[in-house]
Amino acid sequence: MKRTYTLKRRAEQQADTRRRIVEAAIDLHGSVGPASTTFSMVAERAGVQRHTLYAHFPDERSLHLACSALAMARDPLPDAEPWRAIADRRERLVTGLAAIYGWFERNARLAACVLRDAEHHAITREMIELRMGPHMAAYYEVLRAGLTDRQRAMLGLALSFFTWRTLVRDGGLKTRAAVEVLVQAIDCAK
Repeated sequence: MKRTYTLKRRAEQQADTRRRIVEAAIDLHGSVGPASTTFSMVAERAGVQRHTLYAHFPDERSLHLACSALAMARDPLPDAEPWRAIADRRERLVTGLAAIYGWFERNARLAACVLRDAEHHAITREMIELRMGPHMAAYYEVLRAGLTDRQRAMLGLALSFFTWRTLVRDGGLKTRAAVEVLVQAIDCAK
């Protein structure tokens, strides 16, 4: 019996260590960005030795997979499927953009660093394509219904985190006002 208890306790300790490592990496990804985060920085922040970090995550990709999975599990991206049932095009756009922008707002610090680094860091770009790509494609597919080519181009602009940040963080608009401005811009782009 004692052996089973010891193995269970050891497994719990390993899971706790793994969680601390992932938490430390996510925190660093949201402050210095994934491209600038080193294994030494993660180990120090997590309070573990580098060899312990490597025992859990043998390479940068495995650590990034764990980080992006946890971040998305904590606050999943909105599901576009319910928007499909909204017959009114304008209401569908307002509902969808408000949900997406709410997620941007809640995750602004991490998203800004990760999306910035995805421009030049291959693993970060891979994680964005894996975790966000299917959702963004679904948003575009559902929200573009009934739009002209020019309006679809504006929708692409509206779906960008950087557009949200420009309007809300830099421009001082409330999220709801930013949604209204972009829906109006899409309407005018006929």
